[in-house]
Amino acid sequence: MAASGMANVQGMAEATGAGWRDRLLSAGARCALPVYVLLAAGFLAPLVTVVAFSFATPRSFDAFRSFTLANYAAIFDPANTVWLSFAWSIALAATAVLILLLVAYPIAYGLARVFGRWAGLISLLFVFPLFVSENIRLYGWVLFFIRGGVLDGTLGYVGLSAPDVLYTVGATLFGMVYVYLPFMLFPMTLGLSTVPRDLIEAARDMGASRLQIWREIELPLAMPGVLIGVLLCFVLSVGAVAEAKILGGQSIIVITHDIEIAFTYAQNWPLGSALAVLLMLVVGGLTLAVIGRIDLDRILGRR
Repeated sequence: MAASGMANVQGMAEATGAGWRDRLLSAGARCALPVYVLLAAGFLAPLVTVVAFSFATPRSFDAFRSFTLANYAAIFDPANTVWLSFAWSIALAATAVLILLLVAYPIAYGLARVFGRWAGLISLLFVFPLFVSENIRLYGWVLFFIRGGVLDGTLGYVGLSAPDVLYTVGATLFGMVYVYLPFMLFPMTLGLSTVPRDLIEAARDMGASRLQIWREIELPLAMPGVLIGVLLCFVLSVGAVAEAKILGGQSIIVITHDIEIAFTYAQNWPLGSALAVLLMLVVGGLTLAVIGRIDLDRILGRR
């Protein structure tokens, strides 16, 4: 009887091992192997390296050879003002996302419902700037807003002068909205395009108002695209640095600027890595908190 039990256990173990071998050696797993290698080399390896550097001795390159919490202790030191940079980055990103929602939704609605055959051409107008370097586009806005530039010179012909908007927080926010508008617009357009027109017509025939149709039909069905745009723009905006440096003139210091300084001028890679790890944790935590408060099953129509 004991021998029979051992045989059953051995048979189950062999079956489990065979099942794992079948899954690992299946055609799908073999085809996906290059993707796994690419993700490991391009995502996991740099991430593990950054985390290892964050625990290295300050101002050294002893990653994987030393372990210390001195870098995190320096960040959490009450005398350190790095948390102002965190606050500025998150506040600017949240404000930019709200503005992008208000600006992009009417355009996305027009692309999905109104512009008709002109929608493709109008979409190209939003795509073309992406073929030009972000820094070049931002310096173009500097030439537009700077004293004696395009705006100031044009207003000078009618006896007016341009307001000083360059190198301010508002200029930084404007740059973020300008740069990341396509990343909000196109997912939102895709979401609105998935709303069935027949459903809208049926609601209109049943006497629903335009506001009711938008609140009960269009917005819930388009919400997956809206959420993708919000998350994408928030993550990109938190990591933005060129807008604050070029248009904002470093009137405020964002957290990505502190990370850049730590890796370059200060040559303190462990501190820069610790800042980067904390930024990933903060952004990831906020993103998960927002997603956790949203009923995705209801939005996606699963119940």
